[in-house]
Amino acid sequence: MLPVDRFNSFIQQHQLLDQQSRILAAVSGGMDSVLMVHLLRAAGYTFGLAHCNFQLRGSEADADQQFCRQLAETMQVPFYTVNFDTGAYAREHRISIQMAARELRYQWFEQTRQLHQYDAITLAHHQNDTIETILLNLTRGTGIAGLHGIMPKNGNLVRPLLFLTRQEVADMIAQNALPYVEDSSNASTKYARNKIRHDVVPKLRELNPNLEATFQRNLNHFKELEVLLNAQLVTLRNKLLLPIGNEIHIAINEVKQLHPQHLLLHGLLKAYGFNETTVDDVISALSKHAGRRFESLHYSLLLDRESLILAPKTPPQVAAVSLSESTQEVIFHNYTLRISTSIDTVLKPDPMVAMVDAGLLTYPLTLRTWQQGDYFIPLGMPHRKKLSDFFVNQKIPLLHKSQVPLLVNGNGDVIWVGGYRLDNRYKVTPQTKKVAIFELLKS
Repeated sequence: MLPVDRFNSFIQQHQLLDQQSRILAAVSGGMDSVLMVHLLRAAGYTFGLAHCNFQLRGSEADADQQFCRQLAETMQVPFYTVNFDTGAYAREHRISIQMAARELRYQWFEQTRQLHQYDAITLAHHQNDTIETILLNLTRGTGIAGLHGIMPKNGNLVRPLLFLTRQEVADMIAQNALPYVEDSSNASTKYARNKIRHDVVPKLRELNPNLEATFQRNLNHFKELEVLLNAQLVTLRNKLLLPIGNEIHIAINEVKQLHPQHLLLHGLLKAYGFNETTVDDVISALSKHAGRRFESLHYSLLLDRESLILAPKTPPQVAAVSLSESTQEVIFHNYTLRISTSIDTVLKPDPMVAMVDAGLLTYPLTLRTWQQGDYFIPLGMPHRKKLSDFFVNQKIPLLHKSQVPLLVNGNGDVIWVGGYRLDNRYKVTPQTKKVAIFELLKS
């Protein structure tokens, strides 16, 4: 029997999904994601399956992809899949294979969710994944936010299996005779997470056979501490941060009275991009001569006689560019925009690519930055949204929002917030006869 009641109870307790939600379920073919989709079906949800082939394990990865395709056919639900050249992406962006796979899959999941109008993406993490994440964070260094582990919900990402341990998942797979595939790379300890899973956690379980239950209690304590800290920071922001024009002044005598000083000052300044090392330098300089300046990516912090003065760095002015129907490539600030057309409507899994119904375009188009009053209708949403609110929701820094490329139609509509979201009115539909493809490249 499947634990449908526990599944539904966990979803309701954390307000993860509505019964009417359309769900895009991320599946690898492993036992975790297989159990998740069987629970979704047993609970009566409407869902489709999404699978990424990272092309890192040759024929084994292809077999996993085929297994997921057959699983979708058996369940009679939509199936979406993509093949990534993960190695090339990692080399191009100078990141690890694991980070490349993470970036690629989450970008593609969100694009697929928007294009096919799903409400949420479900991921099959369980309690042991949370333990591994906390141990990884502790090993690498973390603040209190890194101690709460994997959250049940983060935006459109939902994790409805966090009420189960890995052993419970394995038991349910066996009891219900559910077929799945095993990723051979999970057995390798060359990856940090696998080393923790195979070498560290078993040793901890020798010390505490009830490791999962203990970690769950600790998690709850850490979450409560984080809530308490954030409430204190809200109070301090209202008390200490004094807006004066485009600057924010913080009285030095108030900073000196903070306790614990480093924790609270970092909490106040990290929203402006200042890391812990810089905060240590600021604290060391508080009793020294005025005039020292500290820099984050978008802000400067001046040590004045009586105040710390926060000010945004002045963004460069970016001139608008006009695009005719024959334009194929233009330079815009730190980007190159390439334009092409196609009758192929296959989704390109990249937030830097917009596929638009060419029949809806009115030339000349304009490539420009944000202006006060701009709005659009984000893909998958029925109502318009101010771009200023969209930037806040996307946690785009104040300075950066003035440099985000906007593709604007000849009638004034914002077609695409470059690198973030297409306008719902200009999406490709089954009635589209010709597709205009806009691709942004970092210069």
